[in-house]
Amino acid sequence: MDFYQEYITTIHDFCIDKEKLVRRIEELKERRPASLIIPILYEEVENPPLKKIITDLNECTYISQVVVALAAESTEQYVHVVEYFKDLKLPHIIVWCDGPRIQHIIFGMKKKGIDLTSFKGKGKDVWIAIGIATLDSYAIAFHDADIVTYSVDFPAKLLYPIVETELNFFFNKGYYARIDMDGMAMHGRVFRLFVRPLLDTLQSESKADILRYFLAFRYTLAGEFAMTSDLAMNIRIPADWGLEVGLLAEVYRNTTTKKICQIDLGYYDHKHQQLGTNRSEGLCKMVGDIFTTFMRVVTESTDNRMSEAYLHGIHVRYKRLGQDLIRRYHADALCNGLYYNRHEEETYVDMFARVIRSAGDDYRHDPSDVLMPDWTRALSAVPDLREQLYEACIADVKEYCKEE
Repeated sequence: MDFYQEYITTIHDFCIDKEKLVRRIEELKERRPASLIIPILYEEVENPPLKKIITDLNECTYISQVVVALAAESTEQYVHVVEYFKDLKLPHIIVWCDGPRIQHIIFGMKKKGIDLTSFKGKGKDVWIAIGIATLDSYAIAFHDADIVTYSVDFPAKLLYPIVETELNFFFNKGYYARIDMDGMAMHGRVFRLFVRPLLDTLQSESKADILRYFLAFRYTLAGEFAMTSDLAMNIRIPADWGLEVGLLAEVYRNTTTKKICQIDLGYYDHKHQQLGTNRSEGLCKMVGDIFTTFMRVVTESTDNRMSEAYLHGIHVRYKRLGQDLIRRYHADALCNGLYYNRHEEETYVDMFARVIRSAGDDYRHDPSDVLMPDWTRALSAVPDLREQLYEACIADVKEYCKEE
């Protein structure tokens, strides 16, 4: 534990009084109502983490509304999720992002010049949910549905710096130790072995302020964060695995670092993906999307040219820095009695380095943008778009779940 302050405000959990945070958010509920967005794949329903999350959320009465952004392929799956979430006592709404009503609205937007039809995945689902959540909320928290170590503290810690009138932060990012305390193992390889050495590599090439900003986040890929509704309406987010990185870049461009913070969420564990054998699978797919997002940030924010020589230099320096970090993580794991396989970690760095070469070449030849439009622009084209989405959710429940 330390008390070091990064380039952005870092809120440590030395002795945070969680009950005090909850009471204060409750006091501010009328003036500054808060919503929670949970993106979820149908496959995650019935998993033990989600059941515990719902149980814990029932104690979070300071949350005004939970918006579940659901990816489901059929009416049966949608109905199953609606029934499953009946155990959640907080006001909540299930947004069937793949459902015919929502898709009809999305295709209608295309006629107005806002084309989202080519996007799919978590980023698009979050974008839709933001539209509904911002109708009645001052602040919005976000977290995934597969958190094994979830607790009632999570939403309170994320929301408090946003809604507290003495702080008034615009954006708060969670950070944590990705340690499985049951299995005594160190996880978070994409951050540890890819993002961190890549950022160090990029900063060695450029002293751009945005890279210093990225390095200030202790867990860049955390999917747990909160922001004001106003900020949520004015940022563009990627529709792929670059969501968290692209979101941080948009927050940087739309506010000042004085209004950005991060908070300690303690230990954290969730489901783990396989490495994959190519860029269309598992962690390799994730790494490719994240690298592309970082290249876009470099292109927009620095004078570096995206040449073959530049990408080759990144590849070589990244691999060396990644290998250096493995020695440090090994020492940390050994002193803490954690399982650590150095050979396996080296294998990950080798694979990530190959993804850098492949994704870099693709980006150099086709630097296409995967950012969705911000909500401010969408509403300028379709002023009642948020209301349309909300009404579609209500209509889905009435039709498919036979509720009056």
